[in-house]
Amino acid sequence: MKHTRTAVLVKPDGLQRGLIGEIISRFERKGLKLVGLKMVNLTDEMLSQWYAEHKDKAFFGDLKSFMGSLPVVAMVWQGIDAVPVVRKLVGTTLGREAEAGSIRGDYGMSQQYNLIHASSSDEDAAREIKIIFDEQELADYSSVQDQVIYADYERG
Repeated sequence: MKHTRTAVLVKPDGLQRGLIGEIISRFERKGLKLVGLKMVNLTDEMLSQWYAEHKDKAFFGDLKSFMGSLPVVAMVWQGIDAVPVVRKLVGTTLGREAEAGSIRGDYGMSQQYNLIHASSSDEDAAREIKIIFDEQELADYSSVQDQVIYADYERG
């Protein structure tokens, strides 16, 4: 089985609310492996690349302004089916409708101030990771926990 990577951003509102540790803890408890982590101020150019699919939408300027207002905590998580697993943990976009037990369901009320970004596909994950991380900033390592998280045939 293929272990994939996905990008996660703790947005400015998540930073302000002190939820970074809680968010990291949820992914770790699930069994995902943290392979990249840094705090970064997203530039206008980075945000234009990140949100390219929204460039013609009315909220694009406000979105870029919000996401560039404070640093974000950027992470790369790895595991089998990392993208859908992380998206399930994050919850649906609108916080007040997000599933109880998800990050947004437990801590969010807003659509824009929804605490966290998670890649929507393997292709988006690869593109997003490259916007923020250089390859040498991503760790490739074995974890002793892999032995108790995955069966032999899943570890590949």
